[in-house]
Amino acid sequence: MGEIPAVSGPDFGLGVALADIPDDGVLAGHVEGTPVLLARLADGLHAVSGSCSHYGAPLSEGLRVGEEIRCPWHHACFSLRSGQALKAPAFASLDRWQVQTVAGRVFVREHAPAPAAGPAFSAADRKPRRIVLVGGGAAAFAAAERLRALGFDGALDLLSADDSPPCDRPNLSKDYLAGTAPEDWIPLRPPSFYAERDIRLHLDCEVAALDPARRRVSTRAGRDFAYDALLLAPGAEPRRLPLPGFDRPEVHVLRSLADARALIAAASGARRIALVGAGFIGLEAAAALRTRGLGVHVIAPETLPLAGLLGEDLARHLLDLHGQQGVTFHLDCRPTGFDGRWLGLSDGRRLEVDLVLLGVGVNPRTALAQAAGLAVDDGILVDARLRTSAAGVFAAGDVARYPHAGGTARVEHWVHAQRQGQVAAANMLGGEQAFDDPPFFWTHHYGTDLRYLGHGKGWTEAVMDGSPASDRCLVRYLRDGRLLAAAAIGRDRELLAIEAELRRPA
Repeated sequence: MGEIPAVSGPDFGLGVALADIPDDGVLAGHVEGTPVLLARLADGLHAVSGSCSHYGAPLSEGLRVGEEIRCPWHHACFSLRSGQALKAPAFASLDRWQVQTVAGRVFVREHAPAPAAGPAFSAADRKPRRIVLVGGGAAAFAAAERLRALGFDGALDLLSADDSPPCDRPNLSKDYLAGTAPEDWIPLRPPSFYAERDIRLHLDCEVAALDPARRRVSTRAGRDFAYDALLLAPGAEPRRLPLPGFDRPEVHVLRSLADARALIAAASGARRIALVGAGFIGLEAAAALRTRGLGVHVIAPETLPLAGLLGEDLARHLLDLHGQQGVTFHLDCRPTGFDGRWLGLSDGRRLEVDLVLLGVGVNPRTALAQAAGLAVDDGILVDARLRTSAAGVFAAGDVARYPHAGGTARVEHWVHAQRQGQVAAANMLGGEQAFDDPPFFWTHHYGTDLRYLGHGKGWTEAVMDGSPASDRCLVRYLRDGRLLAAAAIGRDRELLAIEAELRRPA
């Protein structure tokens, strides 16, 4: 997640010179040890807390864009005027502080009351009275939170097939799996959050059928939910391998909190584990399980995993980090079968392991939409406003295939799903927001944080600035001279600055 630095800068309680506050950017300081940002806006000075409400990142190291401040770690976005969390992955607002100017000096000493919440749309625009959200992940949660924040006061049902409330899924393969994040960090919000906002959360609730003509969904338990607007955000299903023994209880996947709990329980009595697949989730799990002391083998069909996405230099650096920590790689290799003790490999070798973790990708859960007659093509097809081919039905998250660069894209990233859920919420209430955020994700390996921004598929040139070995580098991925994506280690602010360029139409 990154290490939170000590408080620095001037003590605003003692005052700072008015001239010290820049016209652009922010002045970072503190009030009795609490980080605070001072910003000069068109109508005067404003002060908000200086720590991101997501994971506590120092916002002073982020980027100011107009009246917004953007987090350097995970690209959350806040209003410098109101403190409101404008874009995921942060949902809680920043605290506001009272600002006083006396004889050319500026003082910040006390909190300011939160601004009065007002609906983003008039009553006439808020046409739906019953909204149903299908899914228990990032997109559905973000949509529920944003609907209430925008003033929607009708019936709101969130139908989740999971047995646990929406959780911090990126942490499942990182600190939680490593045993360094306690259980109470994992839920995105406590039960009181849903009760206070009258979000009716239905767990173990699998939707079996959708009837767009009658605007109704039915669950496997036989319950019907009528809707005026519906969000489909069922996410994706981990792929399985049709190999001998891969249906054994020792073979795990890692998608839900239940999956993580099962893997942790199994790992407590294991010595060695094989990870099939060397994507980001698989490698994060490898690092987490090494932290638990397991011997870790990674099997992957590629000669250099991740090179197609990151380029050879950055991909080799990540694999070297794992090799230095004792992870054993079996590349250009595939599993052939598992008998509960021995894992067969395509090169003829056999590995003695206690557990197998599959990380070979996911498939979007489109069966419900397809059976209901919605347009589907490796995902539910949506327009720029995330509307499906059925009236009143929206889709977001891993399952949504949306317009991008003259074609379509489907992205399996946490922040992307949350932001799509936020845009879908606004549009369900009559908004006309086009979704144009470039994808963003972060990945953590033994103290090295890599952040990636954009759609890099099809790049032909990777331009490296800096060195991965120094933990400071920025890579730009281009095709025909056009920037498609960028990745950074230790160059967070520069990566934030690239976001605006990637948002421009191709």
